[in-house]
Amino acid sequence: MENKHLEAARLIQEGKIEEAATLLNELIEENPNDALAYVNFGHLLSIIGDKERAIIFYNRAIEFDSKLATAYYGAGNTFFDQEKYEEAIEKFKAAIHYGLDEADVYFMLGLCYYNLRLLPYALANLQTATEKNPNDIESLFQYGLTLAQLEQVDEAVRVFEQVVTKKEDHADAYYNLGVAYAFKEDAQKAINMFDKALKIQPDHLLAGNGKKQLEALLSEK
Repeated sequence: MENKHLEAARLIQEGKIEEAATLLNELIEENPNDALAYVNFGHLLSIIGDKERAIIFYNRAIEFDSKLATAYYGAGNTFFDQEKYEEAIEKFKAAIHYGLDEADVYFMLGLCYYNLRLLPYALANLQTATEKNPNDIESLFQYGLTLAQLEQVDEAVRVFEQVVTKKEDHADAYYNLGVAYAFKEDAQKAINMFDKALKIQPDHLLAGNGKKQLEALLSEK
């Protein structure tokens, strides 16, 4: 049974959706109470864009195993994709409660709170995500954005600098460093950061506009 679950997960990962669906149907026919089969079917449905049915399958999995953390996590991701952030938060919290105490869950919780503009909650969860996985560039970047939104500018600069140290071609991190230095009224350093963003991504409109505005201000002095 376990081998079939692993095989189904591998087929989904490889994009062999029909083969995976056939195998999962077999698993459910063999054992209609197989919670993990419903979770994997939920993953499959979510991947192909059938979000509503995916939620039904995750909920069915939870009916059979109310402590199955991956079912809550899958449902949380699907609600997030639908921009149903309150529902997603509820599921991610349940996933953590039932043992999925991993960086990805805290990252997704942080994004939910960020999208709801509940920034202190976003900050706390994104900080936890970065502590649990310091090498996750996206968590680090989102943590920096949240710090910047809360006007904790010096901390945001420190985090964005970590991002570009780990990923030298992160144009958006350089852009946000530029915004931070402009906020700190260090126009030349801000322009340097915008230049770095534009060198990586010449069509970075925000960096281009930021640079033009600061150069205009400097020329007036």
